[in-house]
Amino acid sequence: MTKPIIKTEKLCKTFSSGGNQQHVLKNLDICLLEGDFTVIMGSSGSGKSTLLYAISGMDKPTLGEIDITGHKIRKLTNDQLAVFRRTHCGFVFQQIYLLDNMSVLDNVLVSGLLVNKNKHELVQKAKDLLQQVGIDENSWSKFPAQLSGGEAQRVGIVRAIINSPKIVFADEPTGALNSKASESVLDIFTHVNHLGQSIVMVTHDMKTALRGNRILYLRDGVICGDLQLGVFSEEENMERHEKLGAFLAEMGW
Repeated sequence: MTKPIIKTEKLCKTFSSGGNQQHVLKNLDICLLEGDFTVIMGSSGSGKSTLLYAISGMDKPTLGEIDITGHKIRKLTNDQLAVFRRTHCGFVFQQIYLLDNMSVLDNVLVSGLLVNKNKHELVQKAKDLLQQVGIDENSWSKFPAQLSGGEAQRVGIVRAIINSPKIVFADEPTGALNSKASESVLDIFTHVNHLGQSIVMVTHDMKTALRGNRILYLRDGVICGDLQLGVFSEEENMERHEKLGAFLAEMGW
């Protein structure tokens, strides 16, 4: 039986501004399963990114419990959280935060060396992963400014998975890419998920969402829809598209 990898109880997030309180997440009870490709959707301002940041330990909730792989992270100090994220989580964002003054290979290694001190082993793993995502040896010594947006995001994915995280969190990872680059990036997410990698992704794009096997729909800080799509494959894309389209229409997307 598939194990839960993230569980929340009565998760709340409130922001205060000028004496006003904005309740962005409202008493969320969520259970995400190991190996799933979970997609979080919802209209702008629904709380998608806030939820992603809360369940990944990037931000602390106002109230409620978060359990990641059996660890209750709400009680961890900021330093403990930073160590936990490095060893358990990988992150891919819309903005690709590669270090400008480092080569492609070093950008991956600097993340890996925080966890794995065996540099020889790590270098080989980084090279293998870069080749798997289509970044060949000629590009390893390039700097981020010399890469296309799609290439840079692929490097970002390798950096996210170099430490074999339990979960990869992605916030609009194709938001700044053209359609061809988006497709190649989504193919990589699909590939690593089929190898067993758990993924939680926020997107507003239907084509991106089709890659997930489970869609959670957020409205005004509450999950109002939960769709099981099954594992992605190219063959059943039309049926899958119709099923997701009907779900989103029902949600008022």
